[in-house]
Amino acid sequence: MNYRMIFNILGRTLLAEAALLLLPLLVCVIYGESVWGFVITILIALIMAFSFLLIRPKSKTIFAREGFVIVALTWVVLSIVGSLPFMFYGYTNFIDGFFETVSGFTTTGASNMLNVEALSQGVQFWRCFTHWVGGMGILMFVLAIMPSLSEERPMYLMKAEVPGPTVGKLVPKLKRTAMILYLIYIGLTLLLAVLLLFGGMSLFDALIHSFSVAGTGGFSNRAISAAFYSPFAQYVMAAFMIIFACNFNIYFFILIGKVKEALSDEELRWFLGIIAAAVILIFINILSQYSGVEEAFRMAFFQTASIISSTGVTNTDFTQWHMFAQGVLLFLMFVGACAGSTGGGFKVARLVMVVKGVRNEIRHMLHSRSINVVKLNNHVVGSEVLRSVLMYFIMYFFIVMISTLFLLIDGFDFSTCVTASLSCISNCGPGLGMISPIGSYAAFSPLSKIVLSFTMLLGRLEIIPVIMLFSPAVWKRHS
Repeated sequence: MNYRMIFNILGRTLLAEAALLLLPLLVCVIYGESVWGFVITILIALIMAFSFLLIRPKSKTIFAREGFVIVALTWVVLSIVGSLPFMFYGYTNFIDGFFETVSGFTTTGASNMLNVEALSQGVQFWRCFTHWVGGMGILMFVLAIMPSLSEERPMYLMKAEVPGPTVGKLVPKLKRTAMILYLIYIGLTLLLAVLLLFGGMSLFDALIHSFSVAGTGGFSNRAISAAFYSPFAQYVMAAFMIIFACNFNIYFFILIGKVKEALSDEELRWFLGIIAAAVILIFINILSQYSGVEEAFRMAFFQTASIISSTGVTNTDFTQWHMFAQGVLLFLMFVGACAGSTGGGFKVARLVMVVKGVRNEIRHMLHSRSINVVKLNNHVVGSEVLRSVLMYFIMYFFIVMISTLFLLIDGFDFSTCVTASLSCISNCGPGLGMISPIGSYAAFSPLSKIVLSFTMLLGRLEIIPVIMLFSPAVWKRHS
């Protein structure tokens, strides 16, 4: 284990976080608010960063083991530091602040704030900005701006942080790949902000909701979330939730003129097909609950886009819908977004592999001598990838079960506890019962909030990096 290199990269990421904290500090200056909470947080981040950077690595080489540990530790440490402004400004205690910040960085959007509109503008900005930073990945941001990491094998960092069953580079150099992805990310975010301005939002509201939608997180500065804004703004947000939930490789191929190749992506076709089917089913089911066709369609389209993208921004309380519509949303919560996107969930690519794998097993049972392979985009999926998808599926639901058991200690109803666990591992936010779109996670005990915080991290980092933190074998110097 290259401990010195782990500390070195932790130091660099803390420097990046200190730089990012300057933005909410600037917001405080603009609105005439106290800056001391952010100043102290920045100083703490800098002291920690330079302390770690003093530990010079003898070798800059990292392998898979270090990559997973670096990613998991980075997300935990940066969430701890990022929670400090909530405490310094008197809005939360440490556990509640840590929960809120983990929810922000993992783009979950699960909140334990009872009155979000009472937060200062600077804290509101930081709260939503964590979605934007975490959406593409904290270390992806560092990879995009830090000096060349060719000696450090940063692909292991990307594999541990970028969601999906497989990870590849768009161009030979990983640093350039990270920069391309971030330029696409920034461009789409700015476009969204401009369209929201046309939808009647103020500049501040347009920015922070762009952060939430781009990162597919659910934080808003309004108690009623997107319902506060015009139908036009709601349609724009819903459309961009879908855009950000697609694999970013598609946009790269479009930019270089390979439009046909981009639009023929099999995962994309499945993703859009699931959305279309869900919108139609929900629309038919809830039509009688609304006064007009447009309103019912908007609610169905918005909530479908929000839940499958794991954004969690809401424009209605869907727990008041018929049970069938709620069931469809729970299915979408599990399915999640596309691999290589800012969204969470099981991922559509994995679902496609599971469906095709089951189909092949049935064919094999009927025709024992037949040879069947799973293909995605006309490429054969290797047995190792299929095995990892199956293991991920098992671990996914095992974690939901264990997390639910811990939450049940608080004595809340089963639907609240199980959907809270599913929502957190899917990085979605809202659920049923007490955590409905108009509810919050505030009533959960400190133990439950810690469990849910790590459930969110498990979901965002796709389980293995976080589990590795607690494996003694990983920390041995020679193994």
